[in-house]
Amino acid sequence: MIRELVVPEDLHREAILIDAVCPLLDDLNLVDEYAAGGVDTVAPTLATLEGAAATLRKIGRWHKALRERDDLLLIRRSTDILRAKQQGKTGIIFHFQGPGPVEDCVDLVDAYKALGVNVMQLAYNVKNRLGDGCEERTDAGLSRFGLQVIERMNAVGMIVDCSHTGVQTTMDAIEYSKAPVIISHANAKAVHPSPRNISDQLIKAIAANGGTIGVVGFPAFVSAERRPSIDKFVDHIAHISNLVGIEHVTLGIDYYGGQSPYTSDAEALEIYEGLIACGMWSPAAYPAPPHHYPAGIETPRTMVELTKALLRRGFLPEDIRKIYGENLLQIYKTVWGE
Repeated sequence: MIRELVVPEDLHREAILIDAVCPLLDDLNLVDEYAAGGVDTVAPTLATLEGAAATLRKIGRWHKALRERDDLLLIRRSTDILRAKQQGKTGIIFHFQGPGPVEDCVDLVDAYKALGVNVMQLAYNVKNRLGDGCEERTDAGLSRFGLQVIERMNAVGMIVDCSHTGVQTTMDAIEYSKAPVIISHANAKAVHPSPRNISDQLIKAIAANGGTIGVVGFPAFVSAERRPSIDKFVDHIAHISNLVGIEHVTLGIDYYGGQSPYTSDAEALEIYEGLIACGMWSPAAYPAPPHHYPAGIETPRTMVELTKALLRRGFLPEDIRKIYGENLLQIYKTVWGE
């Protein structure tokens, strides 16, 4: 049997490609970087530890951009992603990397959903009102308030994301959520033992609840090398797919404004020291910059190189389409509706 020749550029162009974690888009103008690389839908980080007031200003800024730019489309339901692809627009998914914007008011979950927020993490590395982050000294589970927030997230159709979240808090979320729980961006500890990566046990638990795990490109989560190869990145995709099946692998590459080449080394160090000082990052998980993303996909502009690398590794075109978008589309359809 002769396998039909696959042209990587054609596959890349035809697939629905979703990057589910895009803090780089704190600069709205950089959405063009993703469009140039064939990324169809992106999820800018609208908040991490910020409260309601700061978050509302950022949401307002995005709604202004959506109003003024004809090349962007706010994603509220799963079919919006298909519509964005058909119309040649970039789909925008509002994503919180932490529940800070909810403050102590569960009713704000409804308010943010009405404004278009469709995914929210339960923690960002440290403890909050809902539960513990993955780098917290303790590993307590969900608080009573955390249970109330998940109940409202389920009710309004907001995806529960346990990236950066403690193990017990994640396991509690899986137990109590009536909808699939995802990890939008984390790599496999079995491939590289970063404190931010997750165990095979947790990968299996996410998959068993119908969720997905997004492979992330932040270099310290990929390998011990300061400039990891694209093959090291693919190692995480291969490990997770071999462990739980290709249907549970997605992309959350996590390009951010402090990485090379988007900032100078001096500016990157200033950003880094601020994140260390406020406790959001720890040196154990986040070594000092410069941060170079895997070779070949240093920026979103060259994402076709990932398609080539996956084909070289033996992934079939249908596997790649699942990783790139189809797996997340199934989650979106389940939680948001069509």
